[in-house]
Amino acid sequence: MAQLIVLGVADRDTAEEALDIAASLNRQELLRLQDGAYAYKDAKGRPRIHQTVNTTGRGALGGALWGTLIGLIFLNPILGMAVGAASGAVAGKLTDIGIDDDMIKQIGAQLDDGRAAVFLLTDINAADRVVEAFRPLDPKVIQTNLSKDDEQELVEALRA
Repeated sequence: MAQLIVLGVADRDTAEEALDIAASLNRQELLRLQDGAYAYKDAKGRPRIHQTVNTTGRGALGGALWGTLIGLIFLNPILGMAVGAASGAVAGKLTDIGIDDDMIKQIGAQLDDGRAAVFLLTDINAADRVVEAFRPLDPKVIQTNLSKDDEQELVEALRA
C-alpha cells in the first residue's frame, strides 16, 4: 500500500533536492515513487505547486497518436493529430492522479514565507536507507497516512 508522506523543508531549492533524492532512490529500487510534488509561496505570498507527473503532456501525446491514426483512416492525418493532441491535452489537464491537488494547495497556503512542503506518494522498500538519504535536508514531518507508531518512528529517525 502506498504511503503519503509530507515533509516540511527550508525552501524551494531544498524541495527540489528532495524530489531529486526520491527519484534517485526510485531508480535504486529503495522506494517506488508513484507521485511527487512540492508547494511553496512565491514572492507575493501566493502558494505555488510543482508536480512531477505532467498529465497534460501525456494526454497531448496520446491524443496526437490516436488522432493521427484516426486521421489516416479519414485521409487527413494532420487534422486528426491536431484535434487529438488538443483533446488529449484537455483530458490530461482534467485528470488528477496520485496526490490530491486540493490537499497540496491547502498545505501550501499554510506554509510560512520561504518554507516549502514536499509530497511523496510511495512504497518504501528500505526505510533505513531512505531516511538516511533525506536526513541531511533536515525535514520535518507535516503529515502522513502512516499509523501513529510508524509516523512517530519516522519522526524520530529523521531527528537522529
